Amino acid sequence: MPLLGGIRPPIALLCLLIVALAGLTAKVLGPSGEAVVPEAVLTSQKHFAEDGAIALRASIDERVTDLQRTAAALSKGERAEPEDVLSDLGRTYQKWTGTTVLDLETGDVLAARGERIPLAWIDKDVLTGEYALAPRMVRLETGDVRLMTMAVLDRKEGPQHLLIASNSLAVPNISMGPFRTMAVVARDGEVLATAGFEESEALNSDKQRTELDFLQKQMSRLSGQAATRTEEHPVTAREPGSHGYPGVSGTLVGDSYNGRITTAGYASLASSDPAEKDSVAAGLGLTVVAMLPVVQQQGAADAGRELYGLVAAGALIALGLLAAAVLWAAVQRPLLRMFLESRRLARGDLTRPVAIPRWGEAARIGTALERLRTQLTGDADGESSGTGRRRARFGVRVPLAVTAVLLLLWCVPVGLLLNRTDDSVSVPATMVNDQRERTDLVADRVRRALNEAQADLVSTSRLIDVDKPDAAGELLSDALREHTRYQALYVVDGSGEVLARAGGDPHGWSDDEDLPLVRVSGKGGKKPVIQAGAPVPEEKGVTLVGEVRVEFLNSLLKRPGLGELRVVNAEAETLAASDGFRAFEGLPGDTLPDLVRAAGVPVGAGPVENGLLLRDGGSVTVAAAAPFSGGGVASDLGWTVVSWQNADSFEIAAYEREDRSVLAGLLGLAAIVICLGWVHLVVARPLRALAASAEKLAGGDLKTVHFPRYQDEVGAVVRSLELIRQQLQARRNNQARRPAEPRLGAGGR
Repeated sequence: MPLLGGIRPPIALLCLLIVALAGLTAKVLGPSGEAVVPEAVLTSQKHFAEDGAIALRASIDERVTDLQRTAAALSKGERAEPEDVLSDLGRTYQKWTGTTVLDLETGDVLAARGERIPLAWIDKDVLTGEYALAPRMVRLETGDVRLMTMAVLDRKEGPQHLLIASNSLAVPNISMGPFRTMAVVARDGEVLATAGFEESEALNSDKQRTELDFLQKQMSRLSGQAATRTEEHPVTAREPGSHGYPGVSGTLVGDSYNGRITTAGYASLASSDPAEKDSVAAGLGLTVVAMLPVVQQQGAADAGRELYGLVAAGALIALGLLAAAVLWAAVQRPLLRMFLESRRLARGDLTRPVAIPRWGEAARIGTALERLRTQLTGDADGESSGTGRRRARFGVRVPLAVTAVLLLLWCVPVGLLLNRTDDSVSVPATMVNDQRERTDLVADRVRRALNEAQADLVSTSRLIDVDKPDAAGELLSDALREHTRYQALYVVDGSGEVLARAGGDPHGWSDDEDLPLVRVSGKGGKKPVIQAGAPVPEEKGVTLVGEVRVEFLNSLLKRPGLGELRVVNAEAETLAASDGFRAFEGLPGDTLPDLVRAAGVPVGAGPVENGLLLRDGGSVTVAAAAPFSGGGVASDLGWTVVSWQNADSFEIAAYEREDRSVLAGLLGLAAIVICLGWVHLVVARPLRALAASAEKLAGGDLKTVHFPRYQDEVGAVVRSLELIRQQLQARRNNQARRPAEPRLGAGGR
């Protein structure tokens, strides 16, 4: 008998799959105990650190690029006094804590603004070495660390000057929420800057000071661990084939104190594009660490949940054994009996009647074999009085259906009915807070990007000569290639006439002083038109206008773990989104517009809920809104970033249990399809064809040759039928020759 064909392998495979699925069910749905910290909270801390690293990287790169671009523009223009250079730089970009102009030949300080910059770190290697003029991190006398950015003012006439600008390494100044702290960490694990501890230092009680000391020690220890982990290459730090943050990121769990356990997410500063090589911040070896103490959960779940997995696994084993017994009793055993009976008849053992099964195709085959036995023995009476044809309406399909029903009795309740979640699922308050604070961080990024766009226009406007349109157009083309955030740049006069342009088609611009320098238009079109303007100096009514690409703003909104994000105006009309949108479309539902309006209420006007947990039917949604604030021309636009996502995307125990139950049901359904489909194709269909062939042979069809198509039990019965057919044909030929022999004998006498 074959070992890999026939009825035995699919039944054996079904038993193995049932045992494996039962073990998996007991493992993932059984008594495992809840994690000390929910995985959703840890993942949220990692995303928070990634957002901080992205914001810090963008801030550093923009400051370095702006300084170098300004120095290059000043080098091309007319010679200006150092004091005027710093004054113009300060009016254009309010982002540096201190600026200084040095004479490269004498080392004298020609001008200085803001925070005093120490100069002891400047030496020959800084100016002429392999990494000449590369940004340096310098510690001030106060202990704070500053990033020093340099650019050479290379004039055609006169001595060369060195422009130095310093800025802090602090993460964006956003609301950290209660107890959250963030830090910027160097390669050696040293904490260069922190945010969040300042609010805690106002606490006066001994208990609060003790807790603050504990948190500071935890931040120092976890920062060292994070700096060590971020030394790994980003490709090897992730699982093969995984995507996401281009740098190294992860989570850490610290010690517990007063029922709270410290959790931290970390992320190295990495380029937004892994192929990008010109990111200065990505090469500084900095890491952002976000730490948050969370309430420690109990170690075990309720007893009912613990027993659920074991009960489900036991029920699957019981139903699986019953299903296998049905297949063995109704399919395998009768088929093997017919195989033995057909082989006995083919070998010539005709003494015993054929043991005929009670029903199904096996009964039809047994009846046909009994009729063939009587034909071989020549018992005409036995043939006529033998059992008639037993036809089964359903045959072997009945036990297959019964087996499927038995297994579905487990798959359907487990996959579709049990472990269902509803709107009573407990979502950790940390997730709501993180949704709000991360939305605030994204809003800060978008606001800074718009401020940066307008500041770049101010810097470029100083180089425009309206009397030379061709030169102005060439300047705009160069600026458009450098600034990917714009889709068009053009110069317009007071009447709206375009004097020079580069990029896409310009849109109308009004020189009304009451209108903001950053504005939006284009209602009724496919895309909103977002414009930023900067007056051209010494040219009354002339303005340099840049149209910001909507795709650029959309790219700032795409962050994992925040769901869908949109930038909306004061009327809650969509201006940009992380996913597809229609220009100026409203927000879905009624709650989100109310949330946007509540987030825009001025401080002191009443309680503001800019983070909500929405429950509607069986779904739970976490939403947050963050209005633009913090300064710059974009802060007065009245725009808001709103985000929302379904809570079932969180790695919460209830949702994970539901997903695992659905997976278990689907795996059981897959086992049914594979194994019973195998039985149907390999056994049921050939068995029905065999029953029909056996009945035709028993009915006298001796011309049809029977070829076995499979080397299994059914094929063995087909071979036996072919041997029986040959025996019957030989017997008929012998009977046809016997009457002719007496006639030949009489003629001879």
